[in-house]
Amino acid sequence: MTRRFALLTFILLIALVILALIFPNLPGKIISDDINAADTAWMLTSTALVLIMTPGLAFFYGGMVNKKNVLSTMLQSFISMAVISVVWVVIGFSLAFGDSFGGIVGNPGTFFFMKGVMDGAPWKLAPTIPFILFAFYQLKFAIITPALITGAFAERIKFKSYLLFIVLFCIFIYCPLAHATWHPDGLLAKSGILDFAGGVVVHMSAGWAALASAIYLKRRNEPAHNPARITYVLLGTGLLWFGWFGFNAGSAFHADTIAAIAIGTTSTASAAAAFTWIIFDTLRGRKPTAMGTCIGAVVGLVAITPAAGFVTIPQSLIIGVVTSVVSNLMVEWRTKTSIDDTLDVFPCHGVGGMMGMLLTGVFAHQQVNSAVSSNGLFYGETKLFMVHFIAMIAVSVFTFFGTFLLLKITDLIIPLRVSDEEENEGLDWSQHREKL
Repeated sequence: MTRRFALLTFILLIALVILALIFPNLPGKIISDDINAADTAWMLTSTALVLIMTPGLAFFYGGMVNKKNVLSTMLQSFISMAVISVVWVVIGFSLAFGDSFGGIVGNPGTFFFMKGVMDGAPWKLAPTIPFILFAFYQLKFAIITPALITGAFAERIKFKSYLLFIVLFCIFIYCPLAHATWHPDGLLAKSGILDFAGGVVVHMSAGWAALASAIYLKRRNEPAHNPARITYVLLGTGLLWFGWFGFNAGSAFHADTIAAIAIGTTSTASAAAAFTWIIFDTLRGRKPTAMGTCIGAVVGLVAITPAAGFVTIPQSLIIGVVTSVVSNLMVEWRTKTSIDDTLDVFPCHGVGGMMGMLLTGVFAHQQVNSAVSSNGLFYGETKLFMVHFIAMIAVSVFTFFGTFLLLKITDLIIPLRVSDEEENEGLDWSQHREKL
């Protein structure tokens, strides 16, 4: 990181400190009449569970890259916890959940610097937990989404460029998608979209952004895949699987039956996908591997995310098996192209998110969750599936081309790609002067 970039960033931080002094946003009388202690305790726990997924992702990705890039890859996840948290407090939460502008994005002034959040009335869809808890639970989703993208351009992006890119991505891609999908006045929400915990907002957006990034940054000089620490991948998978229960079951916003259903469907889909991945590999003449098991488990977790609170346990098994096979085939297809998606983010998260979204439109039913306004295709109704299919196309186009534009803007301000010498030397040393 150059001194000029560091100086400009430090000046920006000083400006934020001054704004924080000007807008302390002291709370009035904190609303607590409708707050439920059990729901609050569960959501406090879920918030911590979702946060631990980002360090889990750091190990998951860090173990997969070449040894000379382990620390830089892991840092890209960890720094997201710092940068996105600041963006979220200043304007991110407002853009995602503030007063709606046409169902597309929130008013950046609604909760500027968390104005009215400490003493605000609970969110409409989470009426029994403090509003501030809802805000910081949602922050954890905003943190992990840009971190997921890093697997696509691992081993070849400048650190300072990455910092600028994730700020732009959070403001212009993630927050509008979160608003459109999860705000009651959001464009997708009003159309009837069901996204229980982030299949659209998190995984599809990260997956399509990953594809755009891989295409824009082009291939690495040495695209050979030599995982540095498969034990890191196993550890990262364990942390992701553990944290995902807060990611999915926490999205019920209550300590209730829907949360329990989400835990059941999450457990089943991830297990089925992990098992399917290695069995499918074996049928194709490969050895069952630790890496394959881990990737399969994550694919199952991705796929069940939009459906977790809307489908039955047997159907979650179907979702895990089908998505595992499709993603496995997509990984194979990707290797035969010139697209250097380093850690196959698009085949796993992008395709996994789309499969989960479509299969939610197939299997969702009102008897599982009364929030389902129209039953899935499996039950003879077509409306929900068609809404999901159309939204899938719209979100894919918006995210892919929106990310491509942000990459171009970032590249004009700060060149994205490291030099050939820096890439060959390894990003751990060339970007951070550290070694494993």
